[in-house]
Amino acid sequence: MAEKFDNLEEHLEKFVENIRQLGIIVSDFQPSSQTGLNQKLNFMITGLQDVEKCRQQLHDINVPLEVFEYIDQGRNPQLYTKECLERALAKNEQVKGKIDTLTKFKSLLISELGKVFPEEMAKYKAIHGDDPPS
Repeated sequence: MAEKFDNLEEHLEKFVENIRQLGIIVSDFQPSSQTGLNQKLNFMITGLQDVEKCRQQLHDINVPLEVFEYIDQGRNPQLYTKECLERALAKNEQVKGKIDTLTKFKSLLISELGKVFPEEMAKYKAIHGDDPPS
């Protein structure tokens, strides 16, 4: 999979360099540079075709729209991944806390119900086959 990205990156770098050179030719255009301009335009067309071929190999890749928003804001797209992981870890801690709290509550509830309804709780434990965690 990485070679597909490397191939696309190589074609994009060549394309960008060709566009840069094209800009230089156009900014200081003289009739004698017409053939160079035509050649660069043809290279640009070929470069777009190469990028299109690479795009077809990567059609199954989905990029979250937020990544493009990061790029538009001039931020590093890797920050998106970092922030997603941080949010996932925070949510994981929150859920873990809720699970721990509910486990303690279940244990306490079974204990208290065992004091008030000993026969019913004995049946409950027989059906569920587990002793409540302490």
